[in-house]
Amino acid sequence: MSFELIGEIPLPETIREMHPVTPEMQKIKARRDAEIRDIFLRKSNKMLLIIGPCSAHNEDAVCEYVSRLAKLQDEVNDKLVLCQRVYTNKPRTTGEGYKGMAHQPDPEKDPDLVEGIVAIRKMHIRAFCESGLTAADEMLYPGNFPYLEDVLSYVAVGARSVENQEHRLTISGLDVPAGMKNPTGGDISVMLNAIRAAQIPHEFTYNRWIARTEGNPLAHAILRGYVDASGRSFPNYHYEDLAFISEQYMSRGLENPILIVDTNHNNSNKQFAEQPRIGLEVMRSRQSSNEIRDIVRGMMVESYLVEGSQGVEDGVFGKSITDPCLGWVDSERFVKDLAERV
Repeated sequence: MSFELIGEIPLPETIREMHPVTPEMQKIKARRDAEIRDIFLRKSNKMLLIIGPCSAHNEDAVCEYVSRLAKLQDEVNDKLVLCQRVYTNKPRTTGEGYKGMAHQPDPEKDPDLVEGIVAIRKMHIRAFCESGLTAADEMLYPGNFPYLEDVLSYVAVGARSVENQEHRLTISGLDVPAGMKNPTGGDISVMLNAIRAAQIPHEFTYNRWIARTEGNPLAHAILRGYVDASGRSFPNYHYEDLAFISEQYMSRGLENPILIVDTNHNNSNKQFAEQPRIGLEVMRSRQSSNEIRDIVRGMMVESYLVEGSQGVEDGVFGKSITDPCLGWVDSERFVKDLAERV
């Protein structure tokens, strides 16, 4: 082999024992999981809003953000469930650049994957403790899920990973909702096939074990826009898109068909300030069609304390070092506007 084995990663049980959740946190997570699950089972008319920074690179800033989010949750509790977006892995198109806290607990230092796994668990636990809100994270590396399984209420599979068999099969063993994004090229059938794969039982190898799963009936779709063969960006959140994709989705006979609309990425052409406009257009589509209202049950928003983005070395507290995000003032206004329209 042409690669060097540098060191061994501690087992998930070891890390969880070093940094455990409390019995009270377990109770809160069970309650939050049930509240979010009810949205996907259509037992609740609330909408799910997965909101937070593009990537969580600074623990103090993340905890400040989620503490504000917790206060906002109290104000919109009858309409929205806010799930803090604490993304600790960052997929890179070319493999270059900052890959998230799991790789680099300090973005200005060299990667340290052992310290990274410890750091992301500590951050998730602290954010949970200080806000009372459980989080969403992206499943970039399926084998890492056990390190965070007791603190996450939602998992997303990104556009570059959704065709990967290991991701699909791993999702089939989760007991929390898992969103499968449409691929970057926009082929809806790829996303729907991923949902099908995630909803049925499997037997496969996982973290050195032979694993058997029962299927995850809460696997669902996330629409994030796409790029064509020439690299041009196109959205898929307009009324006509939602109507067409809903028809295709329903024709597959999948369990609990739900659409989450990602208001950034190619839906906004990475113009972060467009997210409120996009979100409100989606709400108008819900108001115009019972079918769209029934299937569109949530949104994803990239938001942080300070709007925009910065270089790793710039050091602005609460500002993204990856994709640009909506700032707090606009985010707060957007959340309240959404709540008024649910």
